[in-house]
Amino acid sequence: MDGAMQVALPILGIVAAAAVTFYAVSFSEIREKTLRVLDEEDNEDGGFRRRRSLSSREKRARRKADRQSRS
Repeated sequence: MDGAMQVALPILGIVAAAAVTFYAVSFSEIREKTLRVLDEEDNEDGGFRRRRSLSSREKRARRKADRQSRS
């Protein structure tokens, strides 16, 4: 039993290290892909999108146009 533990413990350590490495690399790749997609979207729009708040007049005009397009 003692001999089995001496063999099993290092193997479990290696498996645990491999699992941690796999998840770290996977999350890193997902993050890079997400950032790449966001960069491509920004480039398509001509740069960083700035959102300004609409005035009440612009909001009313947009709502009216939406209602007219639905009818």
